[in-house]
Amino acid sequence: MKLGIIRCMQTEDYCPGTSDFKAIREKSGVYADIDEPIELVGFINCGGCPAKKSVLRARELVKRGADTIAFASCIQKGNPIGYPCPFARKMKDLVAGEVGDGIRLLDYTH
Repeated sequence: MKLGIIRCMQTEDYCPGTSDFKAIREKSGVYADIDEPIELVGFINCGGCPAKKSVLRARELVKRGADTIAFASCIQKGNPIGYPCPFARKMKDLVAGEVGDGIRLLDYTH
Protein backbone atom coordinates (compact mmCIF):
# COMPACT_ATOMS: atom_id res chain seq x y z
CA MET A 1 0.00 0.00 0.00
CA LYS A 2 1.26 3.45 -0.89
CA LEU A 3 -0.46 5.76 1.55
CA GLY A 4 -1.23 9.46 1.57
CA ILE A 5 -2.80 10.99 4.67
CA ILE A 6 -4.90 14.15 4.71
CA ARG A 7 -5.19 15.74 8.14
CA CYS A 8 -7.05 18.68 9.67
CA MET A 9 -5.23 21.98 9.36
CA GLN A 10 -6.87 23.24 12.56
CA THR A 11 -5.24 20.53 14.71
CA GLU A 12 -1.76 20.44 13.21
CA ASP A 13 -0.42 23.11 15.58
CA TYR A 14 -0.69 20.74 18.52
CA CYS A 15 -0.76 17.30 16.91
CA PRO A 16 2.42 16.14 15.19
CA GLY A 17 0.75 13.01 13.79
CA THR A 18 2.48 10.66 16.21
CA SER A 19 -0.56 8.39 16.58
CA ASP A 20 -1.00 8.26 12.80
CA PHE A 21 2.59 7.10 12.31
CA LYS A 22 2.35 4.64 15.20
CA ALA A 23 -0.80 3.07 13.72
CA ILE A 24 1.03 2.58 10.41
CA ARG A 25 4.11 1.11 12.09
CA GLU A 26 2.12 -1.23 14.34
CA LYS A 27 -0.61 -1.92 11.78
CA SER A 28 -3.32 -0.94 14.21
CA GLY A 29 -6.44 1.15 13.78
CA VAL A 30 -7.64 1.18 10.18
CA TYR A 31 -4.47 -0.67 9.12
CA ALA A 32 -5.08 -3.73 11.32
CA ASP A 33 -6.24 -5.91 8.43
CA ILE A 34 -3.65 -4.73 5.91
CA ASP A 35 -1.31 -7.60 5.00
CA GLU A 36 0.96 -5.74 2.60
CA PRO A 37 3.75 -3.32 3.54
CA ILE A 38 2.65 0.29 4.03
CA GLU A 39 4.74 3.05 2.50
CA LEU A 40 3.84 6.60 3.52
CA VAL A 41 3.90 8.75 0.37
CA GLY A 42 2.74 12.00 1.96
CA PHE A 43 1.17 13.62 5.01
CA ILE A 44 -0.58 16.91 4.33
CA ASN A 45 -3.34 19.06 5.77
CA CYS A 46 -6.72 19.67 4.15
CA GLY A 47 -5.94 23.32 3.43
CA GLY A 48 -8.33 24.66 6.04
CA CYS A 49 -12.07 25.02 6.22
CA PRO A 50 -14.12 24.23 4.21
CA ALA A 51 -11.50 21.75 2.92
CA LYS A 52 -11.70 22.74 -0.74
CA LYS A 53 -7.94 22.32 -1.11
CA SER A 54 -8.21 18.67 -0.06
CA VAL A 55 -9.17 17.78 -3.63
CA LEU A 56 -5.99 19.32 -5.05
CA ARG A 57 -3.92 17.75 -2.30
CA ALA A 58 -5.42 14.31 -2.86
CA ARG A 59 -4.67 14.66 -6.57
CA GLU A 60 -1.05 15.50 -5.74
CA LEU A 61 -0.73 12.52 -3.37
CA VAL A 62 -1.95 10.22 -6.15
CA LYS A 63 0.40 11.89 -8.62
CA ARG A 64 3.24 11.09 -6.22
CA GLY A 65 2.28 7.43 -6.03
CA ALA A 66 -0.47 7.03 -3.42
CA ASP A 67 -2.93 4.24 -4.13
CA THR A 68 -4.71 4.84 -0.81
CA ILE A 69 -5.79 8.07 0.88
CA ALA A 70 -6.61 8.10 4.57
CA PHE A 71 -8.50 10.92 6.20
CA ALA A 72 -6.77 11.27 9.55
CA SER A 73 -8.71 10.62 12.73
CA CYS A 74 -8.70 14.35 13.50
CA ILE A 75 -11.03 14.83 10.53
CA GLN A 76 -13.44 11.93 10.87
CA LYS A 77 -13.36 11.26 14.63
CA GLY A 78 -12.35 14.66 15.97
CA ASN A 79 -9.23 13.36 17.73
CA PRO A 80 -7.68 14.75 19.85
CA ILE A 81 -10.17 17.51 20.70
CA GLY A 82 -13.45 15.67 20.17
CA TYR A 83 -14.64 17.92 17.35
CA PRO A 84 -15.02 16.12 14.00
CA CYS A 85 -14.75 18.17 10.84
CA PRO A 86 -18.19 19.44 9.80
CA PHE A 87 -17.04 19.10 6.17
CA ALA A 88 -15.73 15.52 6.47
CA ARG A 89 -18.44 13.81 4.39
CA LYS A 90 -18.36 16.45 1.67
CA MET A 91 -14.55 16.36 1.64
CA LYS A 92 -14.52 12.60 1.15
CA ASP A 93 -17.14 12.78 -1.60
CA LEU A 94 -15.20 15.47 -3.46
CA VAL A 95 -11.92 13.58 -3.14
CA ALA A 96 -13.57 10.34 -4.28
CA GLY A 97 -14.92 12.10 -7.35
CA GLU A 98 -11.50 13.50 -8.14
CA VAL A 99 -9.27 10.45 -7.65
CA GLY A 100 -11.65 7.84 -9.02
CA ASP A 101 -12.48 4.25 -8.16
CA GLY A 102 -8.89 2.97 -8.38
CA ILE A 103 -7.85 4.78 -5.20
CA ARG A 104 -8.85 3.31 -1.84
CA LEU A 105 -10.19 5.82 0.72
CA LEU A 106 -9.92 5.18 4.45
CA ASP A 107 -12.18 7.00 6.92
CA TYR A 108 -9.71 7.29 9.81
CA THR A 109 -6.18 6.35 10.85
CA HIS A 110 -6.10 5.35 14.52
